[in-house]
This record gives sequence, structure tokens and C-alpha cells, in this order.
Amino acid sequence: MTEPKALSVNPLKASQAIGASLAILGLARAMPLEHSARGCTSFDKLFFMRHFHEPIALQTTAMEALTAVLGADDNVVTALATICRKNKPAVIGLITTGLSEMQGADIPRTITAFRAEYPEFAAIPVVPVAAGDVRGNLESGFALALEAIIATLLPPAPRLPAEPGRVTVLASAMLTPGDIDAIKQWVEAFGLTPLVLPDIGDSLDGHLTDDGFSPLSYGGTKLDAITAMRRSQATLAIGPSVFRAADLLKINTGVPDYRFADLMSLTGCDAFTEALTAISGRPAPPRIVRERDRLLDAMVDCRFQVGGTRVAIAADADLTAMLADFFASMGVEVVGNVISAPPRAGLRGADTIVGDLEDFESLARERAAEVLVTNSHGADIARRLGAAHLRAGFPIYDSYGAHLKTWTGYGGARQTLFELANLVAAQYQEIRPYRSIYWQGTPRDR
Repeated sequence: MTEPKALSVNPLKASQAIGASLAILGLARAMPLEHSARGCTSFDKLFFMRHFHEPIALQTTAMEALTAVLGADDNVVTALATICRKNKPAVIGLITTGLSEMQGADIPRTITAFRAEYPEFAAIPVVPVAAGDVRGNLESGFALALEAIIATLLPPAPRLPAEPGRVTVLASAMLTPGDIDAIKQWVEAFGLTPLVLPDIGDSLDGHLTDDGFSPLSYGGTKLDAITAMRRSQATLAIGPSVFRAADLLKINTGVPDYRFADLMSLTGCDAFTEALTAISGRPAPPRIVRERDRLLDAMVDCRFQVGGTRVAIAADADLTAMLADFFASMGVEVVGNVISAPPRAGLRGADTIVGDLEDFESLARERAAEVLVTNSHGADIARRLGAAHLRAGFPIYDSYGAHLKTWTGYGGARQTLFELANLVAAQYQEIRPYRSIYWQGTPRDR
């Protein structure tokens, strides 16, 4: 794995602060508070709104030139008190950014000062997340927030008796709201009750509520559900980026875990099904078996269309690894991967580089990629190269419903396979037949 250059020309990655805020948005009645300038938070909020097509709960401490030099602790204390007083959130995520970390913000001391000055808000937990945007990416920021949530809301305690049938699901940033819903149904099919952390499937799935507009997150993992995770029978950690969070949860609660790099390839899906069988003591239900059979049939149907297709992928590491494994298992030739930052775990290999979309375009051109798999920022690259574009990752702003697409599970894999086959078929149909200059036919034949 190589890092070809020290600067980004055509950015691929989203910042750690965006990932941390996304994780906090997966908690019920939550408010992410970015310790940053107004413009930084406005930019993050714009990304979220274009991707999810929803109003997003997000606040800022509004740092400016003077506080960046002299300190902004008072801004943090004031912002926390204002949010608690006006919005009454269940939890606040306090997220530092590159600006506040450069300034040297002492977040633990500031939270202590807030508790001393406003004891009436002692019942509202504050989750501090160090997510400076000069390093990492959305995926690592999301994982850091998940670790901070566990450290704050599930501190070390003796192992409690397990409640049969209850399982915790640690969800990586690569999973969409549609993926989360599919995983819940998968777990429930075995008679188990899933507690997802964080649950963006419940908060960012685009649902309407009878309560109307709320300045806090709509749905998500409730605090009592997080507390109940101490009594889970097992933890299911999905995505290598959350394996450190799984380590912390196991230390703090004593709950055993199962870990999965992906839930898209046939091997990955089968491993998850086998784990649920072991936890529940039940065989795979007929519905799950039928979904697997449908995926196998789709593999037979599409093998000639997608087999040998040259695909290049650009995304965060977890998603890139999952898609690369899935495509390779379908007979697709993955000609190269570009990831936005060094992975926390998992993805390695000579065909993977850390870079930006400029590197991705060069790689795709040199290796004659026929399909580009990346976010909406790759659309112009696909047009320039004459390649098909399968939208994946964050942000996707030029395709309605893409943020709700289900990629995981037997059903999600099947639909992705069909989508790829249709893209390839359409690409070939657009190629006009070559006519030699020596062709003697009539103009109509041309």
C-alpha cells in the first residue's frame, strides 16, 4: 500500500468530524456539537443534507480568529448550557476539529467546568470525541465516536447475567440506513433482538413523525438500550474499523463477540448466518435459505455479463474491502482500489493505494477500467473515461434514494449484482459499430 503524494488535488475523503457527527446522529434525541468555526460546521451540515435529503441536527461553538488564539473554552461551556436548556437532548456529542485541536482545546477540563457551573444538567451525558480533520476520514471519525460512546455510556463494570436472545450490533460507517434495517431483519429472523449502535437506520431513514420538526436527531439508539447492552448474549461487530470499539466493549462489559469484515460476499453472509445459528440455537429459517438461493441464481444469471468486467473502486477502507471481495467472488476483475486514508485495520495489498480522485482517474485510465465505483464526485471522471459509474460511499447527491440502498445480506448482494450487470450491458449498447473507411455500403447501412 502506498501514499503517492502529500496533498489532495481532487478530494475523495470526508473529514473525521463528519464521521463523528454521523455516529452521534445514530443516537436518539442527540445533538452533535462541533467545536469549530461556523463555516466548518455549515460545510458538514451541507454534506449531510445533500446526501440524506433531510434536516440535520448539528451545532457549532462558533470559533473565530480571536478565540482560536486566546482559547474558546467559554464558547464550549456556553454552547453546552444553551443546548441543554433549549433542546433538552438525551445526549450531546462534543466533537473537536482541526481548528480546536490546533488551538489546544482541553475538552475534559472544559466538561468539568461545565458540570461545575451548571449542575442542573448533570443528567445529560456529554460524549467527547477527538476527531481532528487533518488526519483520518469519515470512517475513522465514526469509529472514534463509537469508541467514545462506549467509554462514556458503558464504563467498565462486572459482567452481568446475559438475557437470552439479546444481541448488540456494532455498525461501521460503511453501512447505510437500508443496510441497518436489513441486518435487523436478518437477526430477528432467528428470534433474536438486535440492539444496534449507532442506529442510523432508525434516525436517518427519511421517516416522518407525528411530532413534526425536532432540533434533535429523529430516532436512533436510546440510552436505556445502550445500558441494556451489558446483558447482551453476544456482540456482532461489522467492519474492521469498529473492531477497536468491539475490544473496548468486550473489556467494559465482558460480552463475547463475533467479527465480520463484510456482509456482502457469499462467504461473509454465510459466516453471519452461521453466527446467528450458534447464538440462537436455531437453524437458518426458510426465508434466509430462500434469499441465499436467490443470490446463487442471480450469480448464474449474470455470470456472462459481469465476468471479467474491469472495475476500479474508490472509497473508505471498510467499504472498499467489502466491495472488492464481493466483486472478486462474482468473477469481476478488480483492477485497483483507492482509499481515502490509511485503514485502521483490514484492507492491505499492492493494488490498493491511499490517494484522491485524481489518483483514481489515473489508475482507472491506465488499467482500462470499465466500471468506476465511487461517490457522486466520480461522475465527471466516468464521463471523461467513457466508463459506467456505480455510486457508492459518501456523499451521493445526484441519485434519489441512494443513501437508503441495501448493499449487505443475500438480498443486497443480489440487487447490487443486477445493478452492475445492467450498467455493463448499457455500456456495451452505447458503443457504436466501427465502419471501415473502405466500407462500400449505402449511407443508410451506415
